[in-house]
Amino acid sequence: MKNLRLIAAVLLVLSVGFSPVDACTNFLVGKAASADGSTIISYAADSYGMYGFLHFSPAQDWPEGAMREVKDWDTGRPQGSIPQVAHTYKVVGNMNEHQVTIGETTWGGRQELWDTVGIDYGSLIYIALERSQTAREAIECMISLVNEYGYASEGESFSIGDPNEVWIMDLIGKGKGKKGANWVAVRIPDNAVSAHANQARITKLPTDKARKTKEQKRLEKKLGCVCRGDWMWSKDVIAFAREKGYFTGADKDFSFQAAYCPFDFSGLFVCEARVWSFFNHFASGMDRYFNYATGATYRATGGKDAGEHMPLWIVPERKVSVQDIKECMRDEYQGTPLDITQGTDAGPWNSKLRFGGLGFKLDSVQYWYERPTATQQTAWSYVAQMRGNSKYGVFWFGVDDAACSCYVPMYSCINHVPECMEEGNGDSYTFSPTSAWWTFNLVANWAYTKYSRMYPHIREMQQVWDDKFNTQIAGVDAQASGLSDDEACSFLTSYSCSQAENVVADWQRLGIYLMTKFLDGQERKEENGQFLRNPYGGSCGPNRLPLPEPFLRMVAPEVTHE
Repeated sequence: MKNLRLIAAVLLVLSVGFSPVDACTNFLVGKAASADGSTIISYAADSYGMYGFLHFSPAQDWPEGAMREVKDWDTGRPQGSIPQVAHTYKVVGNMNEHQVTIGETTWGGRQELWDTVGIDYGSLIYIALERSQTAREAIECMISLVNEYGYASEGESFSIGDPNEVWIMDLIGKGKGKKGANWVAVRIPDNAVSAHANQARITKLPTDKARKTKEQKRLEKKLGCVCRGDWMWSKDVIAFAREKGYFTGADKDFSFQAAYCPFDFSGLFVCEARVWSFFNHFASGMDRYFNYATGATYRATGGKDAGEHMPLWIVPERKVSVQDIKECMRDEYQGTPLDITQGTDAGPWNSKLRFGGLGFKLDSVQYWYERPTATQQTAWSYVAQMRGNSKYGVFWFGVDDAACSCYVPMYSCINHVPECMEEGNGDSYTFSPTSAWWTFNLVANWAYTKYSRMYPHIREMQQVWDDKFNTQIAGVDAQASGLSDDEACSFLTSYSCSQAENVVADWQRLGIYLMTKFLDGQERKEENGQFLRNPYGGSCGPNRLPLPEPFLRMVAPEVTHE
């Protein structure tokens, strides 16, 4: 890779402990587990300071000798350039025109294996989307790039899917200046759902022998890997762990997670708990894993035992719809002991905000807040619906906190993205009144001040649009099916873009309404959808809402009394 070695070694030191997208969540659904036969992958890009926009790159033919520039996805730092392929595919968000979709979550892992030279995880995603027609091709592309140029990120889990298959791949580098990676990839069974949330989740590798196909033999030779059924892993993944002292047992006892991303308390309570909550929506009996997922067993044993691990996947007790996954992305641990809107830190109006990050240290003790899937630092999120019965996938896209957002259908064939979701329409430091990200942030941040009072209004609007889109999609599909490819792409572009602009306009009106209704900490009176006025057209006076009694009892000792 051109100029990669010009990156100063000091960047490795600066990068340690710094990961802007450091708390993402992915859910995966196999085609036989979904309500409509689609495969589904969801992803939340959670990072303070990241701007939420809808990525777009058109399909393009490239001349011989063309180069593709590589920039670190998190920082924009130039990484060099690699030879371009003859043709790249259209990419809308994290789904390409063949409905290949890729998401990720960062887990870090062993810091001595990190590097800043090579191709970073974000660039791997978008290069693979530009060059792949299937999930397996995407895995092959990503590993080929890492083997040739090196891996310039921390440990990552990737969700990789197409209309037929969904895969999880855990991957970490081999250390500063070393090409290749330690990795393992597994196809999730068609009848199962899976998840990962900033913690490596693949443990033991299969030990059974199986006859290899011609394609598997080709991959083993090209990638330097082992292929066994629906599993693939780097050939030296166990040997490397032995060499580094990460593992000393028999091969059959090797666990990728234990070797390359050993548990600590936060990896359970902050990360695995999100997976537990997702599984809990679709299967009974998940209480057995609660002490594991919340770190209770780990803490009780002084870190010697995490408890009974959750499986990598489960078979849901009912079919899972796209709407189900939208709701899981909006999860705040409602109805569980982890509910983020409860407790002293939630204040009198049940705010989910926790100032100062995921926790704090006091008197040499580290404290951790609950970390649900839906969080205020989300820049954007999606629910990717990869449809085997349609040429066009639906990339349900939303910006900001998923609990306060709306997923708008973006078809995988659209020719451009809506203006309100374009890159460059503002940024995280430059306000734009036409930006979806700024619009949703304004509404959500105002709502956080009186969350239990304002969120029901957001939820009502959310449900109106969810119902509208879920009803419309079949009709839109039917109209597109009768058109030529070019006509269908134009029609679906118009539909997707107009709906995005309509949603943003509705959220702008919602923001004005919430500002008016809850101005100055009070609540204006309403009747039949109109703010009440006195007989002369003036102010009727607001409701002065008393603070909840439990909160009053906490503050009373500090307030002057008669």
